[in-house]
Amino acid sequence: MVNQSSPRTGSPPLEITCSRNCLSWLSEQQISLAFTTYQTNRLFLIGLKSEGQLSIFERLFDRPMGLYATSERLYLSSRYQLWQLDNALLPGQRYNGYDKLYIPRLAHTTGDLDIHDVAVEESGRIVFANTLYSCLATTSDRYSFTPLWHPPFIEKLAPEDRCHLNGIALVDGQPGYATAISRSDVAAGWREKRQSGGCLIDVRTNQLLLTDLSMPHSPRWYRDKLWLLNSGTGDFGYVDFARGCFNAIAFCPGYLRGLAFYKDWAIVGLSQTRRDRPSPEQAFSGLALDERLAAKEATSRCGLAIINLNTGNIDHWLYLDGIITELYDVQVLPQVKRPMALGFRTDEICHFITVDPQQSSISESRNEPFIQDAQKQGQIFPNLEGRF
Repeated sequence: MVNQSSPRTGSPPLEITCSRNCLSWLSEQQISLAFTTYQTNRLFLIGLKSEGQLSIFERLFDRPMGLYATSERLYLSSRYQLWQLDNALLPGQRYNGYDKLYIPRLAHTTGDLDIHDVAVEESGRIVFANTLYSCLATTSDRYSFTPLWHPPFIEKLAPEDRCHLNGIALVDGQPGYATAISRSDVAAGWREKRQSGGCLIDVRTNQLLLTDLSMPHSPRWYRDKLWLLNSGTGDFGYVDFARGCFNAIAFCPGYLRGLAFYKDWAIVGLSQTRRDRPSPEQAFSGLALDERLAAKEATSRCGLAIINLNTGNIDHWLYLDGIITELYDVQVLPQVKRPMALGFRTDEICHFITVDPQQSSISESRNEPFIQDAQKQGQIFPNLEGRF
C-alpha cells in the first residue's frame, strides 16, 4: 500500500491510501484522475510526480459537483456558477513540474440550481442536470438557464427538486438517457422513494426504461452499453435492454457517485454512508447498502474504485481518510502525468499571463503561446522545458 498525506493547514489531515499497484497502473496507462468533493469544496487532481510518487493537487471551489473533461478543458459546476477551466500548456511544456495547467477562464452565473451532472454535446453546447428544477438545461447569456427537457411525469418546472434528476448519459454527442431518484411530481417527493423508486429515462423518446432502481447516479454510454451506478445498493453495472433490467457486475463498499471509463476499466467514486459518520442529512440512510455492508462485516469507504470490465473485480483502489467522506464526480485525463489548476486564494492567478502568438507582435514564433510573469516587468518565457 502507498500512503501519502495531502499538505493542508487548519483542518484535520487528509490521508490518501492506494492499493499496491495503483500508481504503477496510472503510470502504465499514462492517465491522471480528477474528482470533486462538495463536502469540503474541493477539486482534486491526482497524478504522478517525476519520481513516481503520488501527486495530489487541490483547489477550492464553492460546492463543486458535476465534472466533465475534454482533451484541453474541464467543466465544473459549483454552488451558483458553472466553470470552464482551460489548459494553458502545449504538449511538452511544463510549469513547476506539471504537464497540464487548468486556468478558470469562464464562469456562467446560474444561481443555485443544485447542478449535478455536466456534459458537453458534440456541438459544444453545455448540458447539465438542473436538479432543483427537475430538468436538463443549458447555459444562457441572458437568463440563469434555458430548459431543454424534463421527464414526462413532471407537470411543470418549479424550484422544488421533485424527482432529484441527477444524471446524464450522452449518446453520439447528444443527451440519450437520464437518471432520477423517483417519479415524484411534488416538492422533495423523491425522499420517500429512495429505496426502490429510482428510474432511468430515454431522453429522446420519454420512455421509462427502469423504475425499480435505488438512488441511481452517473449513467454513461460506453462501448455500446449503458452503464450506471445503483448507489442505494452499492452496485455498478449496465442496463440489459432486452430483459429490461439492471445487471450488476461489481459491488463496491460505499455510496456510489461519479463514473468514468478508460480502456477496460471503470473508475467509480465512493462515499461513506452516513451510518459510518455523523451527519444531519439522511439521504444516504435506510438503504440496502447498509445491510449489505453489515452482512459483509465491512464499513463504507470514500475514494475511487478501479473496476475491471471483463471480470468485475476491483483491480485497484484509492481511498481517502480524514476530513473528506464524500465524492461526487470523477473524470479520466488521458495522456496527462501530473495536472494542476490555478485557484483564487493566492496571487498566482494574477501573475500567470498567457499571450496569444497569433495576435502578438512580440512573439518569436507564430505557433507558440507565451507565458508572462507580471511580477517580472513583462519578461516573456518561450516554450522551453523547465523555464516556467
